[in-house]
Amino acid sequence: MNRRQFVHSTSALATLVALPRPLQAAAASARKLKIALTPGSIGVNVTSQKELNELAHRHRFEAVEPRAEELAGMSREQLAETVADIGTKGLAWAAAGLAVDFRKDDATFRDGLGQLPKIAAGLQRAGVSRVGTWLAPCHAELTYRANYKLHVARLREIARVLQDHGLRFGLEYVGTQLSMVSRKYPFVHTLAEARELIADLGLGHVGLVLDTWHWWTAGDTANDLLTLTNADVVSVDLNDAPKGIGKAQQKDNERELPAATGVIDIAAFLNALITIGYDGPARPEPFNKALNALENDPACAASSAAIHQVMGLIRG
Repeated sequence: MNRRQFVHSTSALATLVALPRPLQAAAASARKLKIALTPGSIGVNVTSQKELNELAHRHRFEAVEPRAEELAGMSREQLAETVADIGTKGLAWAAAGLAVDFRKDDATFRDGLGQLPKIAAGLQRAGVSRVGTWLAPCHAELTYRANYKLHVARLREIARVLQDHGLRFGLEYVGTQLSMVSRKYPFVHTLAEARELIADLGLGHVGLVLDTWHWWTAGDTANDLLTLTNADVVSVDLNDAPKGIGKAQQKDNERELPAATGVIDIAAFLNALITIGYDGPARPEPFNKALNALENDPACAASSAAIHQVMGLIRG
């Protein structure tokens, strides 16, 4: 789909699901899950938390990504103004991204870990409660066992800092099969493996970032999700997959907006989360070139329309 076709199709979708505000509010109040805006996942570029808040409010999102480093650098007055803005706009905080790169050499990891307490303190002062990151599904040099031991050691250090600041920590497994075999040694790439890793960290505030894309590409099922509790899930991503491509040939950075194609059974995924009482943020994360080519407002409008339509899949 080219950019013009994408704009036309998403404009029609936006018109279809644009309910009056009172009806939107009634529908939202019937569920605990919050529709979240994370700008980088839909190709949106902003320069401030205030600008991001305005985009989220204007396009009917219910939660917004915390810009962690910006919040940590704010004065007490600036932070109070930002938190008040969130409240005035009726927004909640979504999950912040992790500012520590634990996938590279030890010097890079230690540098990021050293900066984490300040960033975590800023998030805590702002009232943020969730932080998420992803796990690389392979490694060029480390075997599964060696890589696993390294992850347990590093993630435990990160998790303890976040725990000290009242922050839940979510880990996202990457199930894309082409990604898993892109380097010599495959690593964690399924829900079961991610849960084993989390259990070995031995800290109760660590859970999952669940993504329809990785859930589907890994071969996980709705029944697998039903073995979880709300406390096991920190954040959620909703995506669809292109048609006409086998699961094993899907490319991680070529996805579709949720429910755009029907390839992924998003209804089953979403209703399993509703059944376990999930009450956190859910964001679109399609990494879609046509969407990324749009300006901020059209990209937000298209993403909001898609994810609001997906909420209609929730069984009453």
